[in-house]
Amino acid sequence: MGCTLVIDTSYGSTVGVVGHEPIIETDSRTHVEKLQGNIARAVEQSGNTPQDIDTIIVGTGPAPFTGLRAGIVTAKALAFATGATLIGQNILEPQAQWNLVRRAENGTSDDNATPHVLTLAVNDARRKQLYFELCDVSSDTDHDGAVVPLIAMDIDYPASIVDRVNRAVTEYATEHGRDAATIIVDVVGHGAGKYATVLQGIDRLGDIVDESVLDQRDDWSIFAVQAERGHEARPDAPIEPLYLRRPDAEVPSPLKHVLNHAGAERTA
Repeated sequence: MGCTLVIDTSYGSTVGVVGHEPIIETDSRTHVEKLQGNIARAVEQSGNTPQDIDTIIVGTGPAPFTGLRAGIVTAKALAFATGATLIGQNILEPQAQWNLVRRAENGTSDDNATPHVLTLAVNDARRKQLYFELCDVSSDTDHDGAVVPLIAMDIDYPASIVDRVNRAVTEYATEHGRDAATIIVDVVGHGAGKYATVLQGIDRLGDIVDESVLDQRDDWSIFAVQAERGHEARPDAPIEPLYLRRPDAEVPSPLKHVLNHAGAERTA
C-alpha cells in the first residue's frame, strides 16, 4: 500500500509521511542542508521505502526564493525517480482550515452562538512585509469546507494589510447581510507575532497565532487534505513556486571589453 510524503520549505521545513509525526526544522539557516536526510528518515520511520511513495505533496509558498526552490526541486526529482504523483499546495489556504480545527479543539468553534470567523493567513516575507491572504471557509452545501479568498494572495506591509482587511470585512458583511460586529478575524501564521502590535489595528481582531498548520504534530496533515482536494478539482494545475517578490540574485551585466579588442579587426 502506498504512502503520501509531504515536503514544505516555506518557513524552515516540514517533512513527513501522512499518518505519522513529521520532522520539523525551524532554523531556516540549516533546513535545506538537512532536507535530504530528513526525507529519508521520515520515510524510514513510517515503515515505508521510497518505492512505497505514490503521492508527494510539496509546499509552493509564498516564501523567499532559496529555501522554497530547494524544496520544490527536491520534490520534483523524487517524484520523477519514484513515479509518484506530484501535487503542489500553497501554505496560506490550509491555515484557514486548521484555524477552525484549532478553535474547535479549544472549544471556540464557529457556530450560531459565536461570531463568524475569517482567517488572515500570513507568512513572514522579511523586509518588514508579510505574505497574506484573507480567507473564509465556505459552509455552502455544495462547497462545504472550501476555502474562499476574500483578499487574494499578496505581499504588503502590515499597516497596509490592516487597512485592506478592515475594508474587506465591511464589504463582506454588507454582501452577506451580516452585522460586522458578528465577524472576527484571526491572524494565523509565521510573522503574526512579530507584527502583533500593528495587527491590533484590525477592527474585529480575534486571535493572533504565530504558528503554521505544518508546525502541528497532530493536525499537520490538514495541509495534505487541502492539497489532495485541490488536485481533484484541478489535476493539471502547474506546480510553480510562489515568490511574490523577484529574487535578489540577478544576471550580471556583460563585462566591458578592454581596449576595444572585441571590435578590432585582425590584420594579416
